Amino acid sequence: MIQEVFAAGDSPVHRADPRCRIAVAVLLSFVIAVSNHFPTLLSGLAMTVFLILASRLEFFMVLRRLAVIWGFLLFLWLILPWTIKGKAVFSIGMLTFTREGLILCTKISLKSNAILLGFIALVSTMDFSTLGYALGYFKLPKKLVHLLLLTYRYVFVIEQEYRRLARAAKIRSFQPGSNLHTYRTYAYMTGMLFVRASLRAERVYKAMRCRGFSGQFHCLGEFTLSRSDRIMTLAGLAWIGSLIVMEFWL
Repeated sequence: MIQEVFAAGDSPVHRADPRCRIAVAVLLSFVIAVSNHFPTLLSGLAMTVFLILASRLEFFMVLRRLAVIWGFLLFLWLILPWTIKGKAVFSIGMLTFTREGLILCTKISLKSNAILLGFIALVSTMDFSTLGYALGYFKLPKKLVHLLLLTYRYVFVIEQEYRRLARAAKIRSFQPGSNLHTYRTYAYMTGMLFVRASLRAERVYKAMRCRGFSGQFHCLGEFTLSRSDRIMTLAGLAWIGSLIVMEFWL
């Protein structure tokens, strides 16, 4: 299952209105993505680190999430510095590392880490159902929101079905290998998984119709904007505005 390790908490960020957090996260990521000057990027990174500290998240869990993009960034650092033309900084054998390549890698690294930290602090601190319900307030298509929520709910059911099929094959002494029998077995398992998913979808649809589903999911709690939510949102927008001013001023 997809573990929502950051959703449980009692920090000021966790208590903030989900709609405000989504809006600030999207605007902040957009501003950081289009920025091109180091002071702006460093300020954006400092803002996201501050949000992580305010969220009171476990440090090593955040590092594990960041490690997802560090492998990709490492690949860029191994390729871009000597493939982009520019002023040579140093050479290793036949490879010449340019100033422009190193600057580009640094900017990409700052942007990637800042954007990911921002979404971890603001979006990952809410559970998935709350995220889907909050997205409906931004006038996203209802079908898209419903598809997102239903996919999150039933992807675990499909996983359980697959594990059941794999366990049945293992009981029958199935040993995977690089042979035609293995490929045929996995093809049968995949086909049966699609058949069971289709049957489950039909049953879920009928059950929802019997319960009077009319195309609208209802949440047990309504979102309310408190005074602290307004203050935090205005502070976030002011910080984002300062990044924009800094970028154009530079």
